[in-house]
Amino acid sequence: MSRIERLYGWFDDRLGLERSKSFLGKAFPAEDSYLLGEVALFCFLVLVLTGIFLGFFFEPSTSDVEYEGSVAEYQGEEIPEAFASVLNITYDVPFGMLIRRMHHWAAHLFVASMALHMLRVFFTGAYRNPREVNWLVGTALAGTSMFAAYTGYALPFDEFASTAVGIGYNVALSIPIVGETAAYLVFGGNFPSSATIPRFYFLHVLVLPLVIAGLLGLHMAILIRQKHTEAQRDEDLPGPERRADDDATGVAADGAGVERVDRDDDSIVAGLPAFPNQAAVSAVVFFLTLATLSLLAGFLPVHNVAQYGPNDPASTPSLIMPDWFLMWGYGFLKLVPAWMSFDLLGVHGSSEFIGGIVLTGLVFGVVAVWPFIDYEEEPVHFAADPIERPFQTAVGVAGVVFILLASLAGMDIIVADILGMTTAELKPYFIAALFAGPLAAGLTVYAGLGGFGDDAPAGEGSADEPAADGSASDAAAESPVDATDGVTDSTTDDASNDEGGDR
Repeated sequence: MSRIERLYGWFDDRLGLERSKSFLGKAFPAEDSYLLGEVALFCFLVLVLTGIFLGFFFEPSTSDVEYEGSVAEYQGEEIPEAFASVLNITYDVPFGMLIRRMHHWAAHLFVASMALHMLRVFFTGAYRNPREVNWLVGTALAGTSMFAAYTGYALPFDEFASTAVGIGYNVALSIPIVGETAAYLVFGGNFPSSATIPRFYFLHVLVLPLVIAGLLGLHMAILIRQKHTEAQRDEDLPGPERRADDDATGVAADGAGVERVDRDDDSIVAGLPAFPNQAAVSAVVFFLTLATLSLLAGFLPVHNVAQYGPNDPASTPSLIMPDWFLMWGYGFLKLVPAWMSFDLLGVHGSSEFIGGIVLTGLVFGVVAVWPFIDYEEEPVHFAADPIERPFQTAVGVAGVVFILLASLAGMDIIVADILGMTTAELKPYFIAALFAGPLAAGLTVYAGLGGFGDDAPAGEGSADEPAADGSASDAAAESPVDATDGVTDSTTDDASNDEGGDR
């Protein structure tokens, strides 16, 4: 026995390495869109690391201090300590501006990659039985991440951000019966109070990251326990038994005595083994994510707190807008008319409550319960082709159009300026578009995919079916070798699980 084998045996006796082989061989589908979840995971890692750096220098206090930094216009002035510390991080701490920018762009890319990941899951039907629980976890993760970004937005305590965050305070206060309690818990009292920034800081650096980390861990645990979804296969694949006698390309030397996996057999997953293939891919994705964030941080500036100045309760910036991923909720606030306020059994519901809580909650609610609307009795392990599901795809497109129009309404000041109109003149058009736009888009997609006719959907019998002359089969034969090579040993483990998963 060699020294390496003895060393492996030593660790195996203590750590049970042999038992982990099935996990290390777990198959990951070799499709690029499946990597969006990993991009989100790596962005969260960057957020944590850059946040730790920023935490060393940020002061969560609104008490006035005399500024002695390098920004000339504030030197010698009494400004809030939180604002002064952000100026210090940006202009005086070595690499402070770069790290602050990376933290900013990582937050945006985190939400963007998560949203795209959820869209991919939605349009491919990867939320279906038995993955409903993981879809609920992902929905909660999206909402928590947006709230985490919101709490971080207020921390510099500059004029622009604090005014925008104040809108959230009014929304929290508008909740019937429990509004004051909710506003106190989140904002520490009337916004902005001396307790607001410390409370937001506590939520932003401890509570919400722990919640996000917990949800990510739960998401990954369910993913590991279940199988990945997998795109429909073009042809039968070599079975796991074949690998032992295969050459490096996965093609058997003699081709004899080898069982093949039927293309419709979803009891196993075809893809890259977790180690070392998928681990190498993940490493590449991590460094590409890091490189992208570094480029964004190096070339694109972020919120310029020095330009806006510290919070001034006596003034209001002419243009206030939240980040893009919260813009749709801001659009609801702008579009809900005041006459929709109501009084019922002594309970008052304001337009802020309807726009900021009810409509926003309905959007998240519909997203959360969708797997139970598009319900499957039996487990489904193959991803669906959106072209072959006219209704679900039409609903998805209508939802995207709805969110885009609501976001556009949140930017009504800019739109009105471009069109030479006032925001009041523009408002009825936005309300009409919010109803008509998604309906028109959904119906168009539904009709385009053959939903109204008796004919088979457009994609059926085209891409996946082999042509009479065998051309499609030839194309399938040119698919990445990894897709067939990855019918891994772990598939035995996967086959034992009746439940599925997705990342």
